[in-house]
Amino acid sequence: MKAKQMKKLIAPVGIALASVVLLSGCVAAIGNRDAKHSGSATLGQELIDLQKAKDAGAISDADYQTQKARLLENK
Repeated sequence: MKAKQMKKLIAPVGIALASVVLLSGCVAAIGNRDAKHSGSATLGQELIDLQKAKDAGAISDADYQTQKARLLENK
C-alpha cells in the first residue's frame, strides 16, 4: 500500500476503534444496570445460576437439590 492510501485509512480506522471501545462500555453498563439497582439476584436468576453450577460440575446433584429446596422455601 502506498503511504498516501495509508494516511487516508488512519482516521476512519481510528474512529471505528474508538466507537467500538466506547459502545462496548455502554453495553456492559446496560447489562449490569439491574444487578446494581436491585441489590440482590431474583429467585429465578439464583435458580438459573444454581443449574449452571450443577451443569458445569461445580456442585453435585445432591447439593443442587438441597440448595434449590432452600431457595424455594425462602421465597
